[in-house]
Amino acid sequence: MGAAEPSVEALERIDAWWRAANYLSVGQIYLLDNPLLREPLTRDHVKPRLLGHWGTTPGLTFLYAHLSRAIKEREQSTVYVTGPGHGGPGLVASAYLEGTYSETYSDITPDAEGMRRLFKQFSFPGGIPSHVAPETPGSIHEGGELGYALSHAYGAVFDNPDLLVAAVVGDGEAETGPLATSWHSNKFVNPAQDGVVLPILHLNGYKIANPTVLARISHDELHDLMVGYGHKPYFFEGGYDDSESDIDCHRRFAKLLDEVLDEIAAIKARAAEGDLTRPMWPMIVFKTPKGWSGPATIDGKKTTGSWRAHQVPLANARDTKEHLAVLESWLRSYRPEELFTEDGSILPDIAALTPTGTLRMSDNPHANGGLLLKDLRLPDFRDYAVDVPVPGGSVSEAPRVLGTYLTDVVRLNPTNFRIFGPDETASNRLQAVYDVTDKQWNAEYHSPEVDEHMARAGRVMEMLSEHQVQGWLEGYLLTGRHGLVTSYEAFIHIVDSMFNQHAKWLKVTNHIPWRRPIASLNYLLSSHVWRQDHNGFSHQDPGFIDHVVNKKAEIVRVYLPPDANTLLSTYDHCLRSRQYVNVVVAGKQPAPNFLTMDEAVAHCTRGLGIWEWAGTEVAGEQPDVVLAAAGDVPTLEVLAAADILRRELPGLKVRVINVVDLMRLQDAKEHPHGLTDKEFDGLFTTDRPIIFAYHGYPWLIHRLTYRRNGHTNLHARGYKEEGTTTTPFDMVMLNDMDRFHLVIDVIDRVPSLGSAQAGLRQKMMDARLEARAYTREHGEDKPEVRDWVWPDAQDRSASEQVAATLGTGGDNE
Repeated sequence: MGAAEPSVEALERIDAWWRAANYLSVGQIYLLDNPLLREPLTRDHVKPRLLGHWGTTPGLTFLYAHLSRAIKEREQSTVYVTGPGHGGPGLVASAYLEGTYSETYSDITPDAEGMRRLFKQFSFPGGIPSHVAPETPGSIHEGGELGYALSHAYGAVFDNPDLLVAAVVGDGEAETGPLATSWHSNKFVNPAQDGVVLPILHLNGYKIANPTVLARISHDELHDLMVGYGHKPYFFEGGYDDSESDIDCHRRFAKLLDEVLDEIAAIKARAAEGDLTRPMWPMIVFKTPKGWSGPATIDGKKTTGSWRAHQVPLANARDTKEHLAVLESWLRSYRPEELFTEDGSILPDIAALTPTGTLRMSDNPHANGGLLLKDLRLPDFRDYAVDVPVPGGSVSEAPRVLGTYLTDVVRLNPTNFRIFGPDETASNRLQAVYDVTDKQWNAEYHSPEVDEHMARAGRVMEMLSEHQVQGWLEGYLLTGRHGLVTSYEAFIHIVDSMFNQHAKWLKVTNHIPWRRPIASLNYLLSSHVWRQDHNGFSHQDPGFIDHVVNKKAEIVRVYLPPDANTLLSTYDHCLRSRQYVNVVVAGKQPAPNFLTMDEAVAHCTRGLGIWEWAGTEVAGEQPDVVLAAAGDVPTLEVLAAADILRRELPGLKVRVINVVDLMRLQDAKEHPHGLTDKEFDGLFTTDRPIIFAYHGYPWLIHRLTYRRNGHTNLHARGYKEEGTTTTPFDMVMLNDMDRFHLVIDVIDRVPSLGSAQAGLRQKMMDARLEARAYTREHGEDKPEVRDWVWPDAQDRSASEQVAATLGTGGDNE
């Protein structure tokens, strides 16, 4: 508390470190050779392709230098999140100055030759990306896509009480919806059990070609906006007053930073004594010119302090003498001879600014979360099994059953597992977890009668923003913890692009040896397309799966468990996994259970398999037709169709296959879970009709199987963008995936049937018409459809099944 003002010597060291970082940054953007300017600069020293972003970089390095000084003095564990991820050269330069870069990449040595390699590799074929990418030590946030800096930062501090995350928010990024919403994350921080996010709004005035909104409103308006978000803003402006020396500028910021860090320390001290009321957390508005310390003008046009400094200000440095001269003058303005020794290493006095060991932001273990990751303590999921006396002999809401299992996952892992969701934990039937935890909430409370299951500390995180809960979970995982996010299936599309970025991060880190594996990103998508009949067309979209399978096979997994026991087995597997994105889709409405727990474990282990009890094939003979299903509702319709075929065409040899792991359909050469051609042919045959009822858009099944020998025989049914507010069975009829239509497909595609079964085909068409007419008259499905059960379970009425297996009903959101 009350840190002494830095001495002139300390301020000069900060300034020298900043100049060195800026010199190294400019060198990365422009230079192939002559890294220390030991000879006049020539065009051959300049890269043929100039890529990167200068405009935000000097602000990032200024902040890095000052934070390093404070970290060393206070021994404060700190992670640096760079929302302006385009400032990649600045963060690479900082890691190089800290020594971490050379420790991580032994060929980038702390000398002239290492500096030359550092410069050449940046945005160069075979080198490193221009962003603060996974290759950059200390990064948990690439920042290539804007909007998620604060979400990741807050996710990182949950359950990390001693961690500070300095989260730099670009003023362009601040215009995105996710970022604008994420300022509210401070209402979800417990000041005792969680760490601290220090938001720093980097207000440099311009985006690619336009001014930024927050830079063009008044000081008072911006102040009030930040106060309205629940922050106490501290304002700093530097680089605009030519009469102020650089040392005086550093002195002002050092004083402000110490004041902010002292205030944070006081808040944490009060929290340790039991004061958990929400404080006005400090934040910094950091206003500097875009491209600070770069050329003031180029070709007679204002550059520093304008949008022209955003990317590469001297685009023709290799091709024109004028630009080459400006570049050399710019580089020499940092006085490299005062910064580096003759052999090219940083001068010891300047290097002394850097903290030691893991206090260096580029070496903080929280930024390489796999180093800290501990296995979850998981209960035996078999203990939560539902009884299945015969296939279809019991009914459950599968996510509700999973919720009982997650209750003990929460109980056994009180500091490294959280459940995230947009106001839908109970709606998606996971409310059993409230027996052992609450929703974390640090805004105002009203009556406990109304504000149920809310507390200052809890393992459930809910905010009505898919962006925030996804970002929080990503930050939580990237810093070495575990969790899951639950959402309505249709609206998980909101985070399509966030999923993209995380999947890309995992793909890249799989090939970076020093990056340790992290826990998988686990989705539970309920309230799915087939049972959004009450909400209607706007809530009916299963396309997230299509989006997911575009990513690298080594990363993505998609599971469609058909009942409660398979969901338990599947999710236990997901929580144990590393470096994946696991997408699990399971309906929350009451549905039949088909497999005992032992059967479910075997089925999930295989990923797919023949349900012999459902088919009518003869041992040792080829089936006449294959009925396949992936998803809970498709499984129900396939079984109902198989029941009709068993009764109407008893001599027809039907094979029934259920698919849990969707990626098993892909070729083994394309996906680690894929079947070999021999395995696929053995299950699906090479020359028999395959009628495939699929949870999502049917063309995905064709896409996954297009190389298979029997693909020309495959006919997929699924959702084809037909929906409305209607009954569950009318939904499947609208999309031609109902049991009657599946029987028609069999008749149309089995050569021995065709016109010989025209009467049965007409009977199925009539059944569809009757079912639809009934809904229009009665507002519900026909009892014989609604209450259908597999024949082996017909001695138990639907009402008995529900009464025997369900607890209290949930909402119908």
